Amino acid sequence: MKTFTYSLLILFVLGLAFALPDAARASGYDTYTKPTDPDVINAQKAIKDKNWDTAMELLTKAVARDPKNADIHNLMGFTERSRGNLDAAFKHYEQALTLNPRHRGAHEYMGEAYLMAGNLPKAEEHLARLDKLCFFPCAEYSDLKAAVAKYKQQHPQ
Repeated sequence: MKTFTYSLLILFVLGLAFALPDAARASGYDTYTKPTDPDVINAQKAIKDKNWDTAMELLTKAVARDPKNADIHNLMGFTERSRGNLDAAFKHYEQALTLNPRHRGAHEYMGEAYLMAGNLPKAEEHLARLDKLCFFPCAEYSDLKAAVAKYKQQHPQ
């Protein structure tokens, strides 16, 4: 009987381990889906090549077709931030977070934009939000945490 109980416990734990990623996606924790829109795919290539104008043209077309896509708004924010247009970047990050308040990428990028604007407290707010969103350590939290640490080192108070 004891062996049977342990076997059931092991099966339950394994089942939970496999179910957690699906549950996380369903709850909004998996905040990025692989794009199928050709304009978004081509925009990602343009972003990789730092061709910001082309990326923004493609993303503008994509968001016109899918205005409630938080991932597209996040990419638009990243592109605008990379072009040095922080006001437009903040608008897109805010839209992404309005559509999906758990969007880890938008929290990371918005935090980094706040650091560019010299607003450490707002960046730290997004870091704290990521700390709550990332049940296990996630890249978005780690990246923003490193950016905040670097900012603090370069701007001692």
